Amino acid sequence: MPAWTRHLGITPAAVMNSLRTAVATVVSLSLARILKLPEFYWAPISTIVILLSTINPLTHAWQRFAGTAIGAALGALIATFFTINWMVYFAGIFVCGILCALLRVSSSYRIAAIALSIVLLITHGRPPWIVATHRFIEVSLGIAVALLITTVWKVPQEQG
Repeated sequence: MPAWTRHLGITPAAVMNSLRTAVATVVSLSLARILKLPEFYWAPISTIVILLSTINPLTHAWQRFAGTAIGAALGALIATFFTINWMVYFAGIFVCGILCALLRVSSSYRIAAIALSIVLLITHGRPPWIVATHRFIEVSLGIAVALLITTVWKVPQEQG
């Protein structure tokens, strides 16, 4: 790399991380569109959330899938029986955290709360269980692509 790029803070690791993230998000987007998922954009968003996490994406990877399933299922259950308002949303987020703790997957709470929020807070024209299933597939696709890219494409660490 040219010397002037280092003065701007552009390191080889920053370029590789940006390239890897761009490739992963486009792969997620393309797969979601090929699968004709209704809200395809959740796949690349999930890829970004996982790939650019402050912890290694491979750490507790299975709990990310569990969190998606918990949040989507709980969101569908709540949306089936309740009109969504701030009190129901509050209770949903609270129960989501307690459920993750009870199931011994506390580190999945962040992803579970995101999935629950997507199902509850965004207006959909379909029944809650269909929406939840689509969110699970879209988000899981994004997570899977992030984990695959992390496994096959290692980014060099910044040298401090």
